[in-house]
Amino acid sequence: MRIIKNPDRKDWLKLVQRPEMAAADLDAVVKEIFDAVQQNGDKALLQFTEKFDKVKLDSVEVKNANATAINSDLEKAILLAKSNIEKFHATQCEEVKRIETTIGVTCWRESRPIERIGIYIPGGSAPLFSTILMLVIPAKLAECKEIVVCTPPDKNGNINPVILFTAKLLGLETIYAAGGIQAIAAMTFGTETIPKVDKIFGPGNQYVTAAKKAAQNFGIAIDMPAGPSEILVIADKNSVPEFVSADLLSQAEHGADSQVILLSDNETVINEIISQLKAQLEKLPRKATAALALENSKAILLKDIDSCIEFSNLYAPEHLILAIENAEMFIPKISNAGSVFLGNYSCESAGDYASGPNHTLPTNGYARSYSGVSLDSFLKKITFQHVSKKGIQNIGPAIELMADAENLFAHKNAVAVRLKNLNHV
Repeated sequence: MRIIKNPDRKDWLKLVQRPEMAAADLDAVVKEIFDAVQQNGDKALLQFTEKFDKVKLDSVEVKNANATAINSDLEKAILLAKSNIEKFHATQCEEVKRIETTIGVTCWRESRPIERIGIYIPGGSAPLFSTILMLVIPAKLAECKEIVVCTPPDKNGNINPVILFTAKLLGLETIYAAGGIQAIAAMTFGTETIPKVDKIFGPGNQYVTAAKKAAQNFGIAIDMPAGPSEILVIADKNSVPEFVSADLLSQAEHGADSQVILLSDNETVINEIISQLKAQLEKLPRKATAALALENSKAILLKDIDSCIEFSNLYAPEHLILAIENAEMFIPKISNAGSVFLGNYSCESAGDYASGPNHTLPTNGYARSYSGVSLDSFLKKITFQHVSKKGIQNIGPAIELMADAENLFAHKNAVAVRLKNLNHV
C-alpha cells in the first residue's frame, strides 16, 4: 500500500482514478458469444460451458430437488441474514398517495413489479450465495412474476451446494448452470431452456460486466454499471488499527483489481494500520490475491477529517467506513457513497451478509449518480391522473396557451374540443 502525505488538492482528481487493468478485446468476445447464443440457444450455451468451465453438460437446467442439507450452523446464519434482509427491504414499500393538484385534477403514482428478473451469481473460488439473498428477497417482496438465476458449474458439472440450498430456501425451483458472458446472453435473448428477462442483476468479472453493458443494446435493463469491489476507510486516533486493517483486507481478497483506500488525519494511525495489514495478510488463504490488490491501493494523510470526507465524496466509494469519533456527526457531509458504516464495530462484512441493507452497490465512482439495489430496483412506477369536467375547465386554458406557444395545434385542439363541449352543455 502506497503512503501519500498531504497531497495538493489539484492532485486529488488523479488520486481518485481507479487503476486500469489490462483486458482483452472484450467487445469482440461479447459479440461473438452473444451472436452464437442468439442463433443457437442451448447448444451454444453447452459449447461455451465446455470451453470455459471445462465441463460437458447434458442440460443447463438444475432442479432444486438436488439441493442437499448443509451445515446446521451455516443454515442458522443464512436464516438470520434472510430475516434481516427481509425486514430492511420490507420498509421500502410505499403507500399510494393521491394529490389534487388543482380542483378537479387528481394525480397519483403506483408501483408495478418488473415481470421477469435475471440474476447472475458468480461461482468459482468465491460462490456468492449471499447475493441470492440480496437479490431474490427484494424481487419476491416486489412480487416479480419470474426470477431466473444463472451460476456457473464447477469442474464436475455441479452447482455449489450452498447456492442450491439458498435458492431452494427462497422458493426457487430451478436455477441454471450457466456462467460468464453466455449466461448474460441467455437471459438477454432467451434459449430453449432459459427464459428471456427484462432486467439483469448481479456482480461478476470484467467479462460479465461487459456482457451486462451489451445487454442494454438489446433493450434489457441492468441493475447498474459495475466494476471491481472497493472500500474507503476514514480512520482517526479513536480507530482500532486491527479492525481497520481487517476491513481493508476484506475487500482486497475479492480480486487483484479490488480497490482499497485508507484516509486519516494522523500519520501514526496510518503506520499502525499498515503494520497490522502486513501481519494479517500473512494469515489469509487468499493472500496472493489480496497482496495484488494492495499494490494498487493507497493510504493518504490529510489535514483533518473534513478533508477526508471531501476526498471521499470525490472518490465516491462503494463502501465507506467512518472509524472515527462521533461518526454520526459527519453523516450530513456525506454526499457520494454506496453504503456507509459508522463506528469501530460496523464492519463492511456486516453489510455483505447479514445486517439488512443490500450489498449490490455502485462501484467505480458510480455512487455519484447511482444508488445501491433496493426494493425500487425491482419495481417500475406508473403515474395516473383523472381530470374531471371542472378540472379541464380549470387547467384547459393554460394548456391551450402553452400548446399554441409550441406550435402544437393538435395538442391545443384536444383541450379545445372538450371545453367547447362543456360550454354547450
